[in-house]
Amino acid sequence: MHSSEGNLVFLAPGAMLDKSALRFSFARSSGPGGQNVNKVNTKAIMAVELAALTRVIDRAAMARLRRMAGQQLAGDRLVITSSDSRSQIANRRACVDKLRLLVERARRRPRLRKTTSPTQGSVERRLKQKSHRAGIKRSRSQRINRQSDW
Repeated sequence: MHSSEGNLVFLAPGAMLDKSALRFSFARSSGPGGQNVNKVNTKAIMAVELAALTRVIDRAAMARLRRMAGQQLAGDRLVITSSDSRSQIANRRACVDKLRLLVERARRRPRLRKTTSPTQGSVERRLKQKSHRAGIKRSRSQRINRQSDW
């Protein structure tokens, strides 16, 4: 499901973004590629205005997306790069895939942690282990005291 519906890009179930919201530019890639790497602009740089994403995700998801994006945030824009492939088209798709993954993760609400108390059995095991260790240490200190009486 890379792109679909003509001018729309599928990001998540019920979340479609207009292709015109994605701004692509290209630069020279680093890494392997022989002489080709010095001549061809294959690194894809995709910029998306956060305002365009607010139509796709709710306010809470947008806050999570801002936290997850980290250094990819540049003001009110999300900037995603890809230079994994030697092909502009593949790197462009990789940028869209990264955006899709980010949006999917941001839309997922984190589970609230339910506070629990330890079971009676676990408390008893812990206390039994604790008294056992204390007994071992007590016997060691008695042995040391007996040796120091010499």
